[in-house]
Amino acid sequence: MNNQDREVILKIEDLAKSFGQTDVLKGINMEVRKNEIISVLGPSGCGKSTLLNIIAGMSSPDSGSVIMNGQVISEAGKVLPPEKRHMNMVFQDFALWPHMTAYDNIAYGLRQIKIGKAEIKERVQELLKLLHLDGLEQRYPAELSGGQQQRVAIARALITKPDILLMDEPLCNLDVQLRVEMRTEMAFLFRRLGTTVFHVTHDPSEAFAMADRIVIMNKGNIDQIDSPQNCYRDPGTESVAALLGAGNCVHGYARKDNGIQIELGGSVCGTLGRNGILTDERVNVRFRAENAVWRGNEQKDNSFPVVVEYSSFEGDYYRVMAKMKTGDALCFLSRSYLEKGMEGYVYVEEDRLYVYGPNTVV
Repeated sequence: MNNQDREVILKIEDLAKSFGQTDVLKGINMEVRKNEIISVLGPSGCGKSTLLNIIAGMSSPDSGSVIMNGQVISEAGKVLPPEKRHMNMVFQDFALWPHMTAYDNIAYGLRQIKIGKAEIKERVQELLKLLHLDGLEQRYPAELSGGQQQRVAIARALITKPDILLMDEPLCNLDVQLRVEMRTEMAFLFRRLGTTVFHVTHDPSEAFAMADRIVIMNKGNIDQIDSPQNCYRDPGTESVAALLGAGNCVHGYARKDNGIQIELGGSVCGTLGRNGILTDERVNVRFRAENAVWRGNEQKDNSFPVVVEYSSFEGDYYRVMAKMKTGDALCFLSRSYLEKGMEGYVYVEEDRLYVYGPNTVV
């Protein structure tokens, strides 16, 4: 089924929230569809955790509303209690009961709603198997690894079959390799079970790996909502480009020559044609280190001159710090070591150069 054809089960309309003089959410509008994994991505302080807390019922908005299955569950002065929302949350710190076994932690929600012992056992055993926890059900949280504790927390949240599963930075307490493994496992599990997920993270790679759509927030606003692929390939604002890895920012100048072209340090970089870029204005040009290629003395379209400052070995490649003649610093990747002071050209494909000016329309 096309994502656009799925039933909308959560709608957020003009949601605003302030703490003192600080506007944390500035009129948020978005929808979550059934069986969809939504990742809300943004830096610390962008408002994503506040948004999650309002959806969960742990905070109330100043204005606007949250509507679930056609019912208003949050608005100014009216908040449906968390226990009546048929949502469950997976927390950063897992929040397992330390005095309960893995089995009892998972079964807890079903016991609270008076499900029979036979059904509880069947449903717990099903999730133990799906989450590779077979044989660990009688262990206490302190006897489990971080990854196993996370699986128990996920099983506990899924056992009551919530309408929406909320996840608050669920992998931030795991080591790097385990985070990679867990995000893949979770994405596979949620799609297999048809779980609707509202997931908050500051890690783009986690959002890319899990989400059907990404909501990118910045300073209380939504900058972009799109598929992971579209957000990565066509970041709609400069802050989105920076967040999604386009850390190089060099200054250029837009001029008219067979369309809008960008001049960088004396070299012209292609006809980029972004809507809203005007001639005779300064622009910021962003690109990712992995999209920049060292060409030595070979100059071609979309290349510009640099001087090597430093090369650091990072396994399959060297990360090279360099400067343009304009003084702008940048980095790129090279398969070979480049000596300090070497001069040459760095090439970036036109569709990997992201150009933003004061009048850019996004």
